[in-house]
Amino acid sequence: MQLFFLKLIVFSCSVLVSNKPILEFQEFQEFQEFQGKAYYFSMSKMELGTWGSRMSEAQKKQIQNNLKNRLEKTYILSFNKEESIFNEEEKVDAISGATDSWGSNFSRGKQYKNIKENKLVQAQEFYGKRFLVKDKLQKIEWKMESDSKQIGQYICFKATTSIPTNELSWYDFSWSDLTSKTTDSEISEIEMTEVEAWYTLQIPIKNGPAGYWGLPGLILEVSAGNTTILCSQIVINPKERINIKAPDKGKEITKIEYRSTIQNKMLEMRNNRGRRRG
Repeated sequence: MQLFFLKLIVFSCSVLVSNKPILEFQEFQEFQEFQGKAYYFSMSKMELGTWGSRMSEAQKKQIQNNLKNRLEKTYILSFNKEESIFNEEEKVDAISGATDSWGSNFSRGKQYKNIKENKLVQAQEFYGKRFLVKDKLQKIEWKMESDSKQIGQYICFKATTSIPTNELSWYDFSWSDLTSKTTDSEISEIEMTEVEAWYTLQIPIKNGPAGYWGLPGLILEVSAGNTTILCSQIVINPKERINIKAPDKGKEITKIEYRSTIQNKMLEMRNNRGRRRG
């Protein structure tokens, strides 16, 4: 009988002692946030149009070398389950030691996405003036395909969609933007860009590089128009905690307003240049 009570006391004490570590482990699991970093590089094909048809191959190659910083870029996507920061790694010219100051006026700035809140916040700088673009995430209607392939150690599945071209590059500028404006009485056809994406279910977050999102796994590769973005490395739950915070400096503006601001400023610059020549 005494042995029985002794065993009962020991069992009760062991339960009381073990309860606390179990609770602490559960709290630790809830506290520990899933995070990661994905490293991407992008490559764009140079389009010279009719102007390029009058150039020699040597001239084309020289221009391509001069524009290498614009055609080849590297990015880091820092993410958790619901948020991400997508930022370009700035390159310095190996020969001159300079950065592409002109191209930086029309390149993608630091981009914050919140999947849960359907929110985009992107920092843009245009000729020294800071803007804070706040808008909803790009609406993307993905078509799930049956194709699959392996990217690194991840099994990926294919998805396709079509997105308005000006939505993919709303922060960019082309002189043709000024000549393609139509009046209210004219009906303009919306130019679309075919997009092909590859995502992995092994990292089940609805995020990806640039403005791409909405698939059941992290997007590791995207091809749109003449540009391909490919993931080269992924680090899950790095030792150093990642701080994901939306940019907060600059004049608040929407994507449409920002694009209009750029076009008006470039039109003003062109007109001023024309007056000086006259």
